Order: sequence, then C-alpha cells, then structure tokens
Amino acid sequence: MERTEHAQTPADSDAVRLYARLLTDLAGPPGAPGPGWDGPRLAAATAELRALGLLQPTAAATGGHATVSVDTAVRQLLLDADQQIGALFDAVRRTRDTVERLHDGYLPVQERHRAEHPLELVRGADRIAALLEDAARGARTEALSLRPGQDASEPALAGKLARERLALAHGVAMRTVYPAAALRRPTVLAHLRELTAAGAQIRVAHTLPLWLIGIDARVAILPAPGSVHAPGSVHAAGSVHAAGSVPAAGSVHAPGSAPDPGPAPAAGADPAEAPGPQAAAAVVVREPALVAMIRELFEYFWAGAWTPPELLAGSRTPAAPEGRHHEVLRLLAAGLTDAAISRKLEVSERTVRRLVAELIADLGAESRFQAGVHAARLGRL
Repeated sequence: MERTEHAQTPADSDAVRLYARLLTDLAGPPGAPGPGWDGPRLAAATAELRALGLLQPTAAATGGHATVSVDTAVRQLLLDADQQIGALFDAVRRTRDTVERLHDGYLPVQERHRAEHPLELVRGADRIAALLEDAARGARTEALSLRPGQDASEPALAGKLARERLALAHGVAMRTVYPAAALRRPTVLAHLRELTAAGAQIRVAHTLPLWLIGIDARVAILPAPGSVHAPGSVHAAGSVHAAGSVPAAGSVHAPGSAPDPGPAPAAGADPAEAPGPQAAAAVVVREPALVAMIRELFEYFWAGAWTPPELLAGSRTPAAPEGRHHEVLRLLAAGLTDAAISRKLEVSERTVRRLVAELIADLGAESRFQAGVHAARLGRL
C-alpha cells in the first residue's frame, strides 16, 4: 500500500530516521539523514527527539546534542511521572489537613454563631458586598433574587457574566427578576440575553419594591427595615443602587468596590443607571421558617413577572400577529371569553384555545392577561 505524507508509520517518521542516523554516527552532529532535508524539517525531527528524551544537550561544540537510549528515556519519563504524582499526593494531603482543621476548629464556631443569631444585621456597603459574595459563592442548588438595579458598566457586566456562567455550569438553578425598564439599556439587554443562553431564567416586572437574595433555601438577604440606602433599594421613583444587588451565585462586586455616593436620580430615571449609596444595612436571615417565607415572597413576584419577548429563543422580537391571530388578540384585549371569540370568528373553541396558546408562547407571556400587556407594550394592538 502506498504511503502518503500524512499516513506515515512510526518507522518511517523523520524523527525515527534521524534517531537511526545518530545511533550509527555518534561522533557527528545531528545532520540530515538524507537528501531533501531542509532546515525546518531537521528542526522538527530534532524537537520531537528532545520531547521524547532521546536527545540531551551537551556542551560540546560539535552539535550540542547526544543520543539517549530508549531504556534511559523511559526510566526518566517514569521518574518524572513519579515525582509529579508524589507532588500531587502531597498537595492532596495538605488540602485534607486544612479541611480537617476548618471542620474541627472553625465550623463549630460558625454553626454556634448562626444558631445564636438566626437574624443578623450587617451595616456598611463593603461588608454587605462581602456578605453577598460569600453567600453567592456558596450556592449549590439555587439562587433567587429580585434586582431593582445593577451596575450597568461593561466591565461589571462582563465580570458578573463570567461568575454566573460558572455557577450555572455547576448546576445552580438561577432565577432573577429585573425591572422591565432596565431592558432599555442595550448593554443590559445584551447581558441578559447571554445569561439566558447560559441557562439562567430571567423575568421582568413593572416595579420591584426591594432587592432580595435567596440561596439554597438556607439563607436570605434583604434590606434592613428603614434602610433607604441599602444596596439595590429604591431611592426615588424606582431608582436603585447597583452595588451588591446581585441576583445569583457569584454575581457581586468585590468588597470595597461599591460606587461613590451620588444624588438620587429624577423620577422616571433608568434603574440601570442609578447612583450608589453612602451607607447600607441588610438583614441576613437563617431561620428556616423565615427563609421559607422570604422564598414565598420571591415566588409571588416571580409569578407576577414575565419573560420579556426580547429574551425569547433566537433573541427575536415577535412579529406582529396577522390574520386570525390578530383578531383573536384584539378580542382577548377586549375581554371576550373563548366561547365568545369562537362565536365571533365562527370557529370552534378548540381552535380559539390553540390560537390563544400560540399567541401566549409567541409573546413570551405566562397568561392571557400578560399576552395582552405584552402586545400593548409592543404596539401590536
């Protein structure tokens, strides 16, 4: 069978030919074993022999290399592997010792503190940012949050996206509710599209009265009562502060990275551009019954929110309903029942239900009412 350049057997490779030549001419430099060998070809074969341990450098001026027997090369490879495995075992042993120290000496202190303080007040933007980061990094199953605002700068969004992608890759279920107005910012919309593509579930609502974070049904963090300047809390007409308003695992600013205080924005300002506070206070809740209640509060807002059409598969904006779909949408908005619509259009109720279901899916809504709201906002009515 004719061999090609890309189907050489090991015995026909350039490196094998060069090694054979060097074995028969130990006193000479590693020159080309035959005609037609240019510099790059010789260099590639020489590099392969070095990688296999069959050539070693020398101080001689005759070529700078000496051949090594296959047995010696194999023994050296095994020795190197033994050293690497030994170093790995040492690292594992040190890690295990450290984990035992943490569990035996420090974990009881932490658990005793948490048992004695099911509610904990944390003051200061830096401490809250560190608290949020610690809670978020510890997420194992789910991360829930209401986000009235966020840092919409490109570096902040890029860092948050990387951390949240890592959490999602580890199996954390991430659900977040944003204010619908935040999608007016192109950078925020692009960020949410990437999060959605990574597996996060994103919904929007017209208003969010507070920021809230829940991790694994074991801890919840929310603004302290009367803490007007808590990270993410409402300042004026729905404006919010971004620092610490992290929805999910890893989505936080580093401690100390809260923005400088600024004046409250005017009514109607974009929540994504709200200024940061000078002071903050948050409540950490670990009491299981209270955490469950706060989780129900999140579920209440989640049920009332909707998936924006901008985040549907393919990142497309739904086309305007045409023909019968448009008629059904118009009659739905007028408050007609399926039975009334079927009589009006002279079709079966089953057909009406199918058309309504298609409209709801196309508009990214969760109900007939939301479909009408979405259609009105998109100018489809």
